[in-house]
Amino acid sequence: MKTFTRGFTGLHVLLATSAFFAVVIAVNATMAFYAASSWSGIVVENTYVASQEFNARAAAMKAMAASGVEGALVVKGSQIRYDIHDKAGTPAMIDDVTLNFKRPVGDHEDFRLTLRKTGEGRFEADHQVVAGDWIVEAISRMNGAVVMHEAKRFDTAEFRQ
Repeated sequence: MKTFTRGFTGLHVLLATSAFFAVVIAVNATMAFYAASSWSGIVVENTYVASQEFNARAAAMKAMAASGVEGALVVKGSQIRYDIHDKAGTPAMIDDVTLNFKRPVGDHEDFRLTLRKTGEGRFEADHQVVAGDWIVEAISRMNGAVVMHEAKRFDTAEFRQ
């Protein structure tokens, strides 16, 4: 009686290699789809203009930081409060505050709020903030001039929502 055993043949190698690369290509295509559909990729509209403005913006930010003016954001439910004070802790003289809420990835939930002044150095607004991570850019002005421009990243869990 003659036994015939076929070992690992060229067909097996071809099928294993093809299966491996099919999985790699499928994963890459899936990741590329999710990357392209979740974020526009635009950081600035014109990179040349942004590079030319960088030094002026950096100097302005250093001057703002040296002024000692600071803001504190509080989000409770749909109530948003922003308190701004100077080095001494007294309310800063500010006319208006604008908050830009941005998701770290994606821009479909981003929104802008102009807060109403409820007291010296205190500004409030009502808007529901969806749970999760946010980057909040706060721009405070006095007589049209920017007094404080800061950005803070937070998670709504920090405010126990």
